[in-house]
Amino acid sequence: MAVTGGQALVEQLKREGVEVIFGIPGVQLDWAVDALCDAVDDIEFIVPRHEQATSYMADGYARATGKEGVCMMVPGPGMLNALAGLSTALACNSRVLFISGQIPSATIGKGHGMLHEIPDQTGILKSLTKWSGIAMRPEEVPALVHEAFVQLRSGRPRPVAIEVPPDVLQTTMDAVAYFDAAPYAPDAVDATLVAKAAELLAGARFPVICAGGGVGAADAGEALRELAEALQAPIVMTEGARGAVAADHDLALTTLGGRCVLPHADVVLVAGSRFLNALAQPTHAAEGCQYIYLNIDEAALGAPRKPGVAIKGDVTVGLAAIKAALPAQSRASRAADVAKVKAWEAAQFDEIKPQADYLAVLRDHIGDKGVLVGELTQVGYFASVAYPVRAPRTYLTPGYQGTLGYGFPTALGVAVGNPHERTVSITGDGGFGWGLNDLATAAKYGLNLTTVVFADNRFGNVQRIQRRTFGREFAVELHNPDFDLLAKAFGVRAARVSDPQGLAKALEEAKAAGGPALIEVQVSEMPSPWALIHPFVPPASPPPANPLGDPKVI
Repeated sequence: MAVTGGQALVEQLKREGVEVIFGIPGVQLDWAVDALCDAVDDIEFIVPRHEQATSYMADGYARATGKEGVCMMVPGPGMLNALAGLSTALACNSRVLFISGQIPSATIGKGHGMLHEIPDQTGILKSLTKWSGIAMRPEEVPALVHEAFVQLRSGRPRPVAIEVPPDVLQTTMDAVAYFDAAPYAPDAVDATLVAKAAELLAGARFPVICAGGGVGAADAGEALRELAEALQAPIVMTEGARGAVAADHDLALTTLGGRCVLPHADVVLVAGSRFLNALAQPTHAAEGCQYIYLNIDEAALGAPRKPGVAIKGDVTVGLAAIKAALPAQSRASRAADVAKVKAWEAAQFDEIKPQADYLAVLRDHIGDKGVLVGELTQVGYFASVAYPVRAPRTYLTPGYQGTLGYGFPTALGVAVGNPHERTVSITGDGGFGWGLNDLATAAKYGLNLTTVVFADNRFGNVQRIQRRTFGREFAVELHNPDFDLLAKAFGVRAARVSDPQGLAKALEEAKAAGGPALIEVQVSEMPSPWALIHPFVPPASPPPANPLGDPKVI
C-alpha cells in the first residue's frame, strides 16, 4: 500500500518511542496531521494556542520526564514564534525534537514570496540546535527522523530540528525503509585521565564537587552521590543540577554554600558544568587549587578555565569510573562542615522576606516528586538557591537564557508528562502575560497544574535595576486583567490571596479539586535576593563570615 511522507514521519516517530507531540496544525503540515489522526492510540497530539507554547511545552515535558519532547509547527512565522522555547532548550541541555514545516521543496531559497517563506529558515534552525536536517524526498523521511533521535540520544543532550516540505509530506511511495529506535549511546571516558583524576581526589585534603546542568540532564545523581560519599566531598549544585542529590543530603549545597567551601578546597571536580559563572570567580576559589573537568562538551574543558585534568565523556560514566578507580581509604566525615554551611545559608535566606515565607509554603505543599517551574520573578529568583529540591527533574528554570515568560507554558508540558503529580508554576504578572492565553490549553486537557502569579503591577526587576543605575524608572508599569475573572472565563479555578497563609490555603484547595488552577498573589515591592545569587551584586550589608573559618588555618 502506498504511504505518504506524512505517514512515514508519524510511523518512524512511533518506532522511536514518541508518545506526545505538541503542535499547531497548518496548511504545510496537513498531511502530517492527517497521519496523526490515524495514530491517536499511540501518539497524543496536544494543541496549545500559540506556537511559542509548543517548544516550551516540549522542553518542559523533556526535562521533567527524561524522554524526548517533540513539537511541530508551520514554517516562517510559526517557526519563528517557537524559537524562544528552542533557545531555552538549547541553554538547558534539553532533548527536544523541533519539527518545522517548509515551503514547497522546489521553491526553497528562490524568494518567490511563498506563503510563510523567510530567508534561510534552515540556517536559523542550525544556529539554535546541535544538529538539523531536511527531507527533500518522501523516501528520506524515516532516515531523517531516525538520525534526529541518534543525535538526541548521543553526545551532549541538546535540541535537534528537522524540516519537511509540504510536497514531501503529501507525495506517496510504494516501499518504505523504517528503522528500529535509536539506542542511548553514552560517550566513554579516557581511562588514563580517569586514573589521574582519581589519584588527585584520593590525595586531596578537602575535595569539592561542583555539579552543573549536565549532571541533571544525564540523570547522573546516583553516580554523583556515590563518589561524593566516598570522598566526603561537599557537592555544590548549580540550578540545572539541583535535585540530582537531595537538598537534605549531608553533603549537598547550593551555589551560595559553594562560596564557603571553595576557599577551603585543594581539589575541585567540575562535573557537567561550563564553570564560567559565579563559582569560577577567583574570590571564591582557594589559591593553588587543582581542577578536574568532566564534560561531554570539549568546549567546556579548556580556556578561559584554569588548567586542569580534562576528561571528555558522559558525566554518569565518568563519575562512576572515577569512583571505581579510587583506592580503598577511610575519610573523615564532612557532614558537620556542611551542616555549618547550611545553617549559614538558612540564616541569610531567612532575611529575605516575604520570599522565604512563600517558598516555605510552596515546599510544604509540593510533594517530593511534584515539580516546581520557576520564573523570572522575585520569588523565582530567590528559589534558585533557597528552594530545597529533593528529587531529580523536579525543579526547572530557563538556565542562562533567562527567558521571560517561559514558565507557564513550560509547566503545561511538565503537567502533560507527569499527570499524577501536582505541577506548580510560579510567575510574575509580567512574564505570565506572555502566555496567559494558554489557560485555554490547561482547561482543555484538564492539566494537573497550579499557576501562582505574584502580581505587583510592574516589571519589578527592571524597575529595581533602573533605580539603581539611573535613579529613576520608566516604562515598567503594567495594566493587568482581573486574574480571577480571566481564569474563570477559561473555565479555570481561581483564587486571590495576599499573604503566605492565604497561598497555603489556596494551594491545598486547588490540589484537592484537581485540574488547573490560577492563584493571584497580590504583593508589593520585595527586597532584592540578588546578592545571594550573583557575586557581582553587592549586599546591602556585609555578609556573615565564612562559617568554616579562615582557609589558611583549616
